[in-house]
Amino acid sequence: MSKMKDKLRAYLRRPGSFIMMLLVMLAALITFAVLLFLIAYILIKGIPHIKPELFAFKYTTDNASLMPALINTIIMTFFSLLIAVPLGIFSAIFLVEYSGKGNKFVDIIRITTETLSGIPSIVYGLFGMLFFVSALKWGYSLLAGAFTLAIMILPLIMRTTEEALKSVPDTYREGSFGLGAGKLRTVFRVVLPSAVPGILAGIILAVGRIVGETAALIYTAGTVPEMVLNPMDSGRTLAIHMYNLSNEGLYMNQAYATAVVLLVLVVGINCLSSFVARKITKGRNNE
Repeated sequence: MSKMKDKLRAYLRRPGSFIMMLLVMLAALITFAVLLFLIAYILIKGIPHIKPELFAFKYTTDNASLMPALINTIIMTFFSLLIAVPLGIFSAIFLVEYSGKGNKFVDIIRITTETLSGIPSIVYGLFGMLFFVSALKWGYSLLAGAFTLAIMILPLIMRTTEEALKSVPDTYREGSFGLGAGKLRTVFRVVLPSAVPGILAGIILAVGRIVGETAALIYTAGTVPEMVLNPMDSGRTLAIHMYNLSNEGLYMNQAYATAVVLLVLVVGINCLSSFVARKITKGRNNE
């Protein structure tokens, strides 16, 4: 109680600090309220319309099943991450650990990465359609969509991994070198495990972008409401499924139910990633 009184007196002596504190608290409250409103609105609108026929493995105009789109979303996420994560992590390792300071080539890579981060997704979709769909003759397929999404999320994974590697103290590297470890062993046994939480944070953001993407996938993966059994087949993801349902105007209840499932999927993937990060960090601390 005395601490609160001391803080209040300090704020009264400095009205500017008090006003800034109120503004910060107000901004945090508004952000939390908007987020809570969005989640509550989706749940209230969608939960009453979640029915067993929505999870049928065969889509028809009667059931408007989301199960094929749900499975396609998981497959699309897996393939996109399989392509982008190794490339992004190894590129970031090169930029942080192996490139010298003041390297012009590295500066060009960073500028290019920043530029790619700001390109609208519709442009990526157009590129994917012209290159993967038409030039490589893959057609509208899951593979074309996965490669397009991998290019989209690559800058995000690179930047977050680079910052995570930079946050690892240099004393870790110096200690490893002092014990006789080489550069490669230091990177993969000391630096990279210490940066895992930051890297996973970037992967979580990438998953959110993959799951919520529509524009790029309409141009590359197509909108066929069937479960993809072959990477060269066309299929829609949950976001495209929800867009099509709402766009037609005949399945608004099913669209809200799909939004609930999409929300649960994203939260579930984020929780799983956080759990893995904690396990890895705990394992490192116990060694």
